[in-house]
Amino acid sequence: MTRPGHPDPRTQAQQAQMAAAMAGAVDLAAVKARSEAAARAQAAPPPSADAPAGTPGGAVVDVTEATFQAEVLDRSFQVPVVLDLWAEWCGPCKQLSPVLEALAVEGGGSWVLAKVDVEANPALAQGLRVQGIPAVKAVWQGQLVAEFTGAIPEEQARQFVTELVQATTGGAIPGAAAPEEADDPRLDAAEAALERGDLAAAESAYQAILAEEPDHPDAALALRQVQLFRRAEEAGPDALAAAEAAPDDVAAQTRAADYLLGTGDVDAAFDRLLDVVRRTAGEDRDQARKHLVELFAVVGDQDPRVNQARRQLTAALF
Repeated sequence: MTRPGHPDPRTQAQQAQMAAAMAGAVDLAAVKARSEAAARAQAAPPPSADAPAGTPGGAVVDVTEATFQAEVLDRSFQVPVVLDLWAEWCGPCKQLSPVLEALAVEGGGSWVLAKVDVEANPALAQGLRVQGIPAVKAVWQGQLVAEFTGAIPEEQARQFVTELVQATTGGAIPGAAAPEEADDPRLDAAEAALERGDLAAAESAYQAILAEEPDHPDAALALRQVQLFRRAEEAGPDALAAAEAAPDDVAAQTRAADYLLGTGDVDAAFDRLLDVVRRTAGEDRDQARKHLVELFAVVGDQDPRVNQARRQLTAALF
């Protein structure tokens, strides 16, 4: 629904309206926090490779516990952020860090390298579950999406960041000129329904658009998102307890996955259904597989977590 690297105000407003429509039905604390971070990122200037290394807003930044929110979480709604967790006494860190710094400058603002001294910022290291250093973790839209531990050759480091950028923004740089997209007045009815919390009316409006234009670029994804939010609303937080009480009930597991995805916990939603696929067979397995593929479509193939879960699904099936 959005051009890589160029947040679409209509889409962002639509997602906020969906979250508002769910308020009171599910716990949206995580969704609200992510929405606020996205709003701050949209208001902030894009990262610049011309900024001095280590300074805020540059392609390479030094991050502390005080600046982590702005320079990592918020920034990750503009471009992917790669965390380089290091310490002065760590020999391998001194081999890897210069490689990552050179690649970040070369990237020209398409991604940010955020350097974290684990000795000076122990709470960050603990929160990120750092087991050893150097540790590298990639953050996209507030979520950890890839990581590795230990020093690796430049070729492998380049491949890591290249695949990360291509899977997230496609290499687009925030603030770069992009063609204007014409507004579609047919979306207004759906958005008005979302504003007043009427998910059923929003679903009908998107279905009407697709009936007229099956290949509409925005309506198909919006419809899947609204349908997901409706299912999450119907499932409610009790879906998790029900799924735990009935691990062999595939329908209960799919409801729990809907609730998890509706509240922003993408990994937990995917993992729950992957577990069902691994331990079932026949119709149960096929039901879980089909539902998982539907959730992939809601999140979108541009999200690295979808690509990772697809690989896990293939391994589970074959």
